[in-house]
Amino acid sequence: MRQQEGEALKKDLLERVEVIKENVEKIVNKGPESVETYFNKIKEKAKQLVKDIAEYSDRLEMELALLAEKADVTEECVRLKSHIEIFIDTINNSDEIGRKLNFICQEMNREANTINSKSLSTEISHFGIGIKEELEKIREQIQNIE
Repeated sequence: MRQQEGEALKKDLLERVEVIKENVEKIVNKGPESVETYFNKIKEKAKQLVKDIAEYSDRLEMELALLAEKADVTEECVRLKSHIEIFIDTINNSDEIGRKLNFICQEMNREANTINSKSLSTEISHFGIGIKEELEKIREQIQNIE
């Protein structure tokens, strides 16, 4: 009975991690477009504010690129993917996994929080929230693991 329950729990956790992976991929695919959109938006705002933009063009481009770069979530997605792989490996290859999975979930949650705080795209934020929802469900489930 306990073995069956463990297998069902493992299956559920792996399915939830798969949903997280899908959301991360969506974020990765939307990320460059989001940064470019943000860059163009702030560039337009700057043009409206600065009358003679040609005089400051190079410097402005550089500053705006740096601002837009802060909205890039590529690094967080790479780390989140790494945590996902460790999570899956832990489920498949470890004995006492409850506490370790909890720590991995905490790290994944940190990355999801950073993605949401850096993102300027509502679509990316939506995917980030989806990740957090699944992580919360996973966290509830791993409380039942020894």
